[in-house]
Amino acid sequence: MSQAKNIPGIHHVTAIATDPQQNFQFYTEVLGLRFVKRTVNFDDKYTYHLYYGDEVGHPGTVLTFFPWPNAMPGQRGFGTADTTAFLVPPDSLDYWINRLDTNDVDYSEPTRRFDEQVLGFTDPDGLRLELVGHRGATTSEPWHESPVPADHAIRGFYGVTLALEGYEQTADLLENTMGYEYVGDENGQRFRYQSTGADLGTVIDLHCVPNLQPGRVGTGMVHHIAYRTADDDEQLEWREDLIERGLNVTPVIDRQYFHSIYYRIPAGVLFEIATDPPGFTKDEPVEELGSTLKLPPWFEPEREAIKARLPEL
Repeated sequence: MSQAKNIPGIHHVTAIATDPQQNFQFYTEVLGLRFVKRTVNFDDKYTYHLYYGDEVGHPGTVLTFFPWPNAMPGQRGFGTADTTAFLVPPDSLDYWINRLDTNDVDYSEPTRRFDEQVLGFTDPDGLRLELVGHRGATTSEPWHESPVPADHAIRGFYGVTLALEGYEQTADLLENTMGYEYVGDENGQRFRYQSTGADLGTVIDLHCVPNLQPGRVGTGMVHHIAYRTADDDEQLEWREDLIERGLNVTPVIDRQYFHSIYYRIPAGVLFEIATDPPGFTKDEPVEELGSTLKLPPWFEPEREAIKARLPEL
């Protein structure tokens, strides 16, 4: 294999929602993330693609959604990206419990995992989320105009949990191709892997749930996980490595704010490798991010027809 660099961490996570306005209100008003981009699904132009993150949508902070009001609900089970975890300061969970209570959000009592406090909850569509109190949160800047005080604000991703029947094949991909390091396990069921080279989105947990049925992606579920790469040249190296491993990898696809390749791992989860540049300020200044509908050049001739089909936001 070519010597591509290790994956430094998660670039973004994309999930499926139902109502775009409900989604917008939850992630901006309750979780306090910044709405950094209002565009459309490039494969389904009459559906929004909504992006939330830090002030400029740095890689490692961005959660995105395809809101499909009439889509079928997802089904939890193995072969899915089960949970997305955000990073918050270690003394913030009491604040977040009160905030979730105030906003009638369903949550579970905090638990301890790998010596860290974890608060689990769900969004309005049932997407499983976590807040992890971690000292590493203090090295990253929050969005200072968030409705959540800076001392407690979400910094970006902590990591994701994959629900699997068995973990060995996925672990081999993470360790021997993508450059993740094995951290340890809990009860022989949850196996932790961590990337190096980034402060955010470095953790992948492989959670063995063979007692569940196969999962089904739908609303309230993660659609895919995107991992970071530095630039186009490095992305092409990754593509060659993955093909050499026997995976089916798409050609490079222009997503305007990053370039992407996609591949489905043997366990069934859809992975993406996305470039850090050019970023979300490509077509909007920082102070105006998310304020207007942005379309790729090939959709611009249809702007009025597309806007007429999209709900108000």
